[in-house]
Amino acid sequence: MKAAVIVFPGSNCDRDMKVALAQSMGEDPLMVWHKETALPDVDLIVVPGGFSFGDYLRCGAMAAKSPIMQSVVKQARGGTPTLGICNGFQVLTETGLLPGVLMQNAGLKFICKDVLLRVENTETVFTRQYTDGQIIRIPIAHNEGNYFTDPDTLKALKDQNRIAFRYCDDTGKTDASSNPNGSIDNIAGVLNEKGNVLGMMPHPERLADPLLGGLDGRPMFDGLIEALA
Repeated sequence: MKAAVIVFPGSNCDRDMKVALAQSMGEDPLMVWHKETALPDVDLIVVPGGFSFGDYLRCGAMAAKSPIMQSVVKQARGGTPTLGICNGFQVLTETGLLPGVLMQNAGLKFICKDVLLRVENTETVFTRQYTDGQIIRIPIAHNEGNYFTDPDTLKALKDQNRIAFRYCDDTGKTDASSNPNGSIDNIAGVLNEKGNVLGMMPHPERLADPLLGGLDGRPMFDGLIEALA
């Protein structure tokens, strides 16, 4: 199996992602610089978190125009599993691979803390090792994580089971008190229509090793490798 992690100027979670993938794969993924024009034939693409291009103009907007992204979009639309975390989620919305936008947090402040998520869909390569309704703890670190989309798109996301994760409390309840950034319907992660592209604001790679304080993120990577190997 081959995986690629896309690296932009300002990426700061690319190495974290490399380590998390290597632990599950048994080998390092390819680290692909954003100025490359052709992405190798891979089984998995990851767009990691960080502050690509310093978040100038709009988060993810400049990275979405990088040369490598044409190849990423082509392979993702062709069915290659593609995962965008935090800034990577923002980049994927800017390319049109995922619907909606990520706006400034409702509290107008950068948030860095662990949050609880409820797993909403386990019928994907990304979530297959979780259980429906499972509550997991995953860190967030963002200033623009407030997911928003129009009513028709939100209805489609619900009807097509394309909401992967929601922010919740320790009982699984999803309401304003468990919503860290104001995201519509407590959405923390969404899928494209084919189900092969996932964008999420929380960082599973930051809780995928006991030395990091937990393993709630590990099933995502183990499940991906198991499904794609």
